Amino acid sequence: MSVTYRRLPWMAFVLVIGLGWSQRASAAPHESPGADACQRSIEQGIAFLKTIQTPDGAYSPAAGTGVTAVVVSALLRIGRSPDDPLVAKSLKYLEGFVQPDGGVHGPESLYANYETCLAIACFSLANRDGRYAQVIRAAEKSIKKQQWDEDEGQQKSDYSYGGAGYGKHKRPDLSNTSFFIEALKAAGAGPDDPAMQKALLFVSRCQNLESEHNTSEFAAKNPDGGFYYTAAAGGSSMAGTTSEGGLRSYGSMTYAGLKSMLYAGVGPDDPRVKAAVRWIQKHYDLQSNPGMGDAGLYYYYHIFAKALDAMGQDEIQDASGARRDWRLDLRQALIGRQQPNGSWLNTNSRWLEGDPALVTGYALLTLSYCRPAK
Repeated sequence: MSVTYRRLPWMAFVLVIGLGWSQRASAAPHESPGADACQRSIEQGIAFLKTIQTPDGAYSPAAGTGVTAVVVSALLRIGRSPDDPLVAKSLKYLEGFVQPDGGVHGPESLYANYETCLAIACFSLANRDGRYAQVIRAAEKSIKKQQWDEDEGQQKSDYSYGGAGYGKHKRPDLSNTSFFIEALKAAGAGPDDPAMQKALLFVSRCQNLESEHNTSEFAAKNPDGGFYYTAAAGGSSMAGTTSEGGLRSYGSMTYAGLKSMLYAGVGPDDPRVKAAVRWIQKHYDLQSNPGMGDAGLYYYYHIFAKALDAMGQDEIQDASGARRDWRLDLRQALIGRQQPNGSWLNTNSRWLEGDPALVTGYALLTLSYCRPAK
């Protein structure tokens, strides 16, 4: 789920709900925040972002273009126009990183795929009149060239096949591949797109589930239906290993895996989806990123929201059998965690979640998926 980004760990992202409530009168734990409370929270978050945007439109530019793309995507999803001054300035900033090959990243970035995927998602949200169509198309071609496939000497039997990753570690991972699939979808690629199907094969191999799609050694050692970071390069899970040598499943990657499968056209009756949903039901957690504690909590929240939104279900059954309104649970957790200055911040700074710009972007993205109707 992570990698160091110029000494600042970059991650890949998913969302559930954390109940480490900050004591703010706007949302005590017993409250059920409705549309008005949610909108106040959003406006407070936007007000904070206005105070930290650089003159050229960036957010945390030392970390590359990713934070800016996340923040702008959030602003667009919550209803800001591409022509809104706050948004337009940041879009222009991102346009300045378009490379000759179509990628959108710093010239020497080790995270070209990751940054370009986030930029595609951002520009797609802003492409209401086709103004970014050419940029999106070129960027899509760029990330497809970086996918691990035959051009990189990979065969379908290789566990790296179909994945996407950071340049630094020279192997693909589920976090980056989930962003890759999301970017393909945002650019207009359907489930039958060859790149999408290759990526789906990689995602399937990162699930603790033996199937015709996954015969890796790890699946049989911890067959719980959840997902881990990567099956490539010997396999790795940020949650560690089991006593049998299996790779532990954890929350953010399980939601990333589920979301990716749904985006790639896998239906709700597929055994892979059913197994992932069972894991999620068993580990429905409002306090942590299951298996990781508070590490990557806000990344977890936003992937949680995207995955369950893609499921098209308003409720999910938890381990006790209770039906949970996940949108209500999520916005309650987020509003309760908002800081007095309108930002959000994780006390665990792993994977750059000590950066209020990134975390506030995650939080607003999450709220965009769980706002109640007015």
